[in-house]
Amino acid sequence: MWRTLAGAVAGLLVLFVGSLAFNAASGQSRWPGPLDLVRVHPWVVLLVLIPISFIGLWQAPRRDRTQDPPAPVTYRLPPRNTNFTGRDATLRELRQRLTSANDVAMLAVHGLGGVGKTQLAVEYAYRYLSKYRFVAFVDAEHPDLVASQFVSLAGELGLAEVSSDQVVPRVYGKLRDRRPWLIIFDNGEKPGTLTHALPSGDLAGNGHVIVTTRVSGWSSRAGVIDLDVFTRRESVELLVRRVPDMTATVADRIAEQLGDLPLALEQAAGYMGYNHTTPEAYLTLLTSRLEDMIARGELTDRPAVVVATLWQLSVRRLETDQPQAVRLLELCALLAPEPIPLDLFTGSPEVLNVAAADPLVWDTTVGALAGLGLARRGDASLVLHRLVQAAVRAAMPDEVHTDTRVQLCRALLAAVPHDINGDPDARPRWQELLPHVIAVTKDEPPAECAAETAVLLRLASEFLLSIGDRSPALPLCERALAIDESLGGRDAEVGFDLITLAQIHRDLAAPERARPLAERALRLHESCLPADSPAIATDLATLARILCLLGEHGAAQPLAERALQLDEAAYGPDDPYVSFDLVALANVHVDLGDYATAVPLISRALRIREARYAPDHLYIGYVLLFKARVLHTLNDPTAADLARRGAQILHTRLGRTHPKTEEAFALVNRLR
Repeated sequence: MWRTLAGAVAGLLVLFVGSLAFNAASGQSRWPGPLDLVRVHPWVVLLVLIPISFIGLWQAPRRDRTQDPPAPVTYRLPPRNTNFTGRDATLRELRQRLTSANDVAMLAVHGLGGVGKTQLAVEYAYRYLSKYRFVAFVDAEHPDLVASQFVSLAGELGLAEVSSDQVVPRVYGKLRDRRPWLIIFDNGEKPGTLTHALPSGDLAGNGHVIVTTRVSGWSSRAGVIDLDVFTRRESVELLVRRVPDMTATVADRIAEQLGDLPLALEQAAGYMGYNHTTPEAYLTLLTSRLEDMIARGELTDRPAVVVATLWQLSVRRLETDQPQAVRLLELCALLAPEPIPLDLFTGSPEVLNVAAADPLVWDTTVGALAGLGLARRGDASLVLHRLVQAAVRAAMPDEVHTDTRVQLCRALLAAVPHDINGDPDARPRWQELLPHVIAVTKDEPPAECAAETAVLLRLASEFLLSIGDRSPALPLCERALAIDESLGGRDAEVGFDLITLAQIHRDLAAPERARPLAERALRLHESCLPADSPAIATDLATLARILCLLGEHGAAQPLAERALQLDEAAYGPDDPYVSFDLVALANVHVDLGDYATAVPLISRALRIREARYAPDHLYIGYVLLFKARVLHTLNDPTAADLARRGAQILHTRLGRTHPKTEEAFALVNRLR
């Protein structure tokens, strides 16, 4: 009312001043005061007032029309999550793609169960609620129940007595009067199951559709946004905001254990809030009892939802449609949450009892896990989220768990390279499989695979030792030795464990602890292996190096020379194992101060390794650095270049902060 009155007054003033201007233009006499400006410049005044009057007349109705826009109507839209965190970039992308003139107005938000697809769609609806006149939320998990929800929706729109076969088109027809509109289909299955409920034709000028789904295959029907887990920053932000006394450091570790899955983080916050559990105590429980903890912790808005049961429906569907895929899921659940090479299964189909023999059956078996959102498939690998694995493990009967672990131990033992020092391709394969070996062997082994577990543990420790990671190698080898000694009748294997353990202690600068281990290994192998066995050569070379560290050079030299003779007879003069004996013998001569004798031994070892390994192999780097040290003692100027080459190899392979790399660059600096 006041705006109308003000407009009328302004109109009268315009008319009054306009009249004065008109009179002035007609030649009236001089006017007093400021009004004389109108008489002197009448046309200027008119040219100014005419546009102002038009603008005023045009603006006033427009303001009146937009004064009270109709409030948007919502249908079954869940309450807004007041703890919604992050996802700003995704929400902007969702809005841009829905409103883009060059894009469809239907989007599928696809992702792992618990990743926050529904929360994202609901947050979008509230964030842009003012842009819509009608917003509806439809539960699409059970396609057969969608039609009944549309009947209720029809009543909300004022449609009475609509038959079930006509309700969907009638609803969309009625929505033309409510545009722009938004419908969210939550937890949809494959597009075919929702064809009857999705609108057809051009949606751009009509409304928007969002489908949240765990299932792949929507790209032919709608645009797809793949929603991933939280970034670590988002995870920490949520936990710190939700949980009193939560520090960023503890939040980071909890988020790591939960794989940054939004639902799991909310569940963790709910558990700590209800039980008044400190963040540190919760982290301890989570680390030791992950399978139990994913079943505990309530969400205030979804009390029936927990991570432990999140994927049960998908697994039950697999049990009916593709039981082989369930078996593959169980196998993957016991491995690490790292890329799982698929050739682990195709290389041992008879051991793992999965459908890996037939390429087509195998492809659909792997595809079923990816299609239902239970795994992410790469070119030659499969990745399961750690909480999917935990939920599957928790549901596995004890006998199935044991049988699965036995099969995996045998498959891994067949897949990992055993000749870690002699096989040029051992390192990349071990880097790929080591996390899975650690995961499968971390607990006490079943009796059926105790021997396989011991071998895997020792081989893993040998690999870690070969790349300079001595500290983590130690407990693995100690466990291998304990298992082999408990089994009995495994003298040769006990000897292998002992000599590896001796090498670890030697590299950890504890030769006094290494010596009895190496001596016992040599005695065992000499008692149960042929006299010319290469295993005895390894024992001799290792013991020789330990004796040198203890200052017993005279006793070390004949052992190193005998080791070299045994390996040359067994493998030939140019085998990588011979290079290790040459290095061991060269070390003896260096410790005796005989550098001139050591140089040709080191040079021969370097030639063997350069002929058998890749140019940037660690074993080449180690020999280059050894030769550089010896040549520097002999005042040979080529030492600096050798040291630089060796340090660069270690930098490439181990990283700049690795202790061995730092030692190598320290040598380079000394030789400049």
